[in-house]
Amino acid sequence: MNKIESTLLNVVKKYQSIPLVIAYSGGVDSQVLLHALTRLSHANKITSSVLVCHVNHGLSANAQAWQNFAHEQCQLRHVPLKICQVKVKAQAQQSLEALARNARYCALQSVVDKPSVIITGHHSDDQAETFLLALKRGSGLKGLSAMACESKKGKDLLVRPFLTITRVEILHYAQQHSLRWIEDESNLDTRFDRNFIRNDIMPLFSQRWPSIVNTIKRSSEHCREGQLLLDELAVEDLILCQSKPKCLVVKPLMTLSLARFNNLIRYFLAQHFCLMASTEQLKQLHQQLSAMNDKNPAVKLGDHYIRRYKEQLYLTSDYQDVTHWQASLINIKSLTLLDLPDNLGKLTLFMDESSAEEVLVSERNRECLVAPPTKSQQITIRFNHNNPSCLPEYRNHTRQLKKVLQELSIPPWQRKRIPFLYYDDIFVAAIGYFVCQEHVVKVNQPSLKILWHENQSQ
Repeated sequence: MNKIESTLLNVVKKYQSIPLVIAYSGGVDSQVLLHALTRLSHANKITSSVLVCHVNHGLSANAQAWQNFAHEQCQLRHVPLKICQVKVKAQAQQSLEALARNARYCALQSVVDKPSVIITGHHSDDQAETFLLALKRGSGLKGLSAMACESKKGKDLLVRPFLTITRVEILHYAQQHSLRWIEDESNLDTRFDRNFIRNDIMPLFSQRWPSIVNTIKRSSEHCREGQLLLDELAVEDLILCQSKPKCLVVKPLMTLSLARFNNLIRYFLAQHFCLMASTEQLKQLHQQLSAMNDKNPAVKLGDHYIRRYKEQLYLTSDYQDVTHWQASLINIKSLTLLDLPDNLGKLTLFMDESSAEEVLVSERNRECLVAPPTKSQQITIRFNHNNPSCLPEYRNHTRQLKKVLQELSIPPWQRKRIPFLYYDDIFVAAIGYFVCQEHVVKVNQPSLKILWHENQSQ
């Protein structure tokens, strides 16, 4: 058995009975991967099912021809093929390469419902290019670790069995087995950083230092070991500083050195799949620790924010303004479902003719019971208010709504995302928090029952 097939077998035999998904572009790397893996499968060296996935980005005029080639090659080798069509739209501050890569991995993860092993044809030359790209970006140890042999992707495991194989060995295998493959014309376009490194920089490096690919591989492995140590330290610090899954406590954070603070924040963001903070953003976050308690600074990180409220830092989404959203409901007699905006979940409303329960508001279930409206009153759900005076069921005196929400220690950004219940223009309840006393359900009287099913990400 040749080196490529033995290397591949040593990796994939660990995943017997788990579906294998081949990431197949039709280029020489994935063609060799397809050929070698199907040979092992047909020889009963592996028992896992094999599925090929070709992602059509539609970015090249040859995209359909490449898709047809994928069909031809899979039919030739008697393996099932899944075609995934994706659309890649340019976005500010993100390269087209990164967007296409993200779309490709999302597609690969979608082809099998249960956990699977996604296999790519990345080799040691790709690893060297990834290292240099990270170096160009000024990455830390994590970026300089380049690509891992195995990494989690949601429910799936991403495996790169050829990271110990060179591009020369890949080409030799392809030529030895008379394989055909496609050449992506964009690979010659040195406007893309990876192509510039591959076509212009690496040949010069290799000419001067023939073993450069191996030495870069060794450096990336040292960086990975260093990152593992930093992750172990971050886990210890997270235990000390984390109060809830997306909250960090300011006081213990202030005891950390700047280097440990930065390391913890990077680890915390990675745990929640957030865009990594820049050096300047980490500096801003550290400054938040010294903010006065009556200040609520926030630092934007891609489509997330880290916001300070009192003695905690909260990781939140970049919320939309829902101030002007409202929904009017008339004559609720049967179960009514209402979709809330901006991923806030759903409200379930229904008339409960049975006796009122003891608990008026259940924060755990986001549930409240209120006296039903009169026949002439219209029910409205909205997120804005004119700061009315109100008397929650748990208070003895009225107070302005804004002050009540402050009393409840609700962070300022969440106060703008509470669905408020109105009968006509009369404020009735802050759903999930309190009911005004005059609308409390009397014993043995029917009630309007409202359940707020919040999305997990909120």
